[in-house]
Amino acid sequence: MKGIRVLGFLLCVVFLMGLLTVAWAEEPKEIAVIVKEATSSFWQNVAKGAADAEKELVAQEENIKVTFIGPEAETKIEQQVNLVENAINRNVMAIVLAPSDPDALVPVVMKAKEAGIPVVIIDSLLNSKEGYVSFLATDNRAAGILCANELIKRAGTKGKVAVMSYVPGVGSEIGRVGGFIDTIKEKTEMEVIGPFYSQSDMVTALNQTIDVLSANPDITAIFGANEPTAIGMGRAIEQLGLAGKIVAIGFDGNKDLQEMVRKGTLQGIAVQNPYRMGYEGVKIAFAAAKGEKVPEYIDTGIVFVTKDNIDSEEAKQVLY
Repeated sequence: MKGIRVLGFLLCVVFLMGLLTVAWAEEPKEIAVIVKEATSSFWQNVAKGAADAEKELVAQEENIKVTFIGPEAETKIEQQVNLVENAINRNVMAIVLAPSDPDALVPVVMKAKEAGIPVVIIDSLLNSKEGYVSFLATDNRAAGILCANELIKRAGTKGKVAVMSYVPGVGSEIGRVGGFIDTIKEKTEMEVIGPFYSQSDMVTALNQTIDVLSANPDITAIFGANEPTAIGMGRAIEQLGLAGKIVAIGFDGNKDLQEMVRKGTLQGIAVQNPYRMGYEGVKIAFAAAKGEKVPEYIDTGIVFVTKDNIDSEEAKQVLY
């Protein structure tokens, strides 16, 4: 009788271990999407693209889940480093990362590579080509050049242009603002005022723009280089009664910026495709995790939106 009990106990143990093994095998593999901050419309559109990629992969019976997170602000670089560290410690399947700093994130990306976790970089490039498998982003220098050329068409080649930027040293900022300023200097006699850095905070950008325009009443044109900065810039222009009186070009395409274009506060906005960054970022990360060859770089594109084309199909595909 005692032997039967022991045998029964052992069978129960084996059965339970089998259940645990099945449960473990069925645990979804995580693809962690880590952005610069999670609340703005731009990053929420990245999240939407990532979520749609997850739905498609799950519908194809792939056992994965996509998580989305970012630090409290784009300036919280150490916080973002910790988020990547945590993902590595969870042994995620892959990481999709929009780095807040081109240097500070390099060591942790290398750590992910050493752990066998493929990293896909979106939006802003790192200052090292080691550690990640693919880069998806707007060609930011080309976008900055486009904005400068559109501003020149409307403002001419003389006068003053203020440059309202966001976080100094970020890869996207270096290309975007650098391309803009270089083109202004090459093609015009305009005096460049700035750049001024809002730290991607709308209220800071609003106050900076009021100060700049009040101190330089002869400014003829102004450029806002990302979503919160352009919104703050546009609101400052409206508060000062300068809408339509100076040429203003913004960047990104949320509802606030669209409304400013319709009203004539902004003469145009350069709109990226954050949805595509999230969607293709997850798809490429998944493919890389399975050992497939992935493209080293994908240009996710830019559309310059004005009052004349804001209702076009091309604009609707990128506005959010």
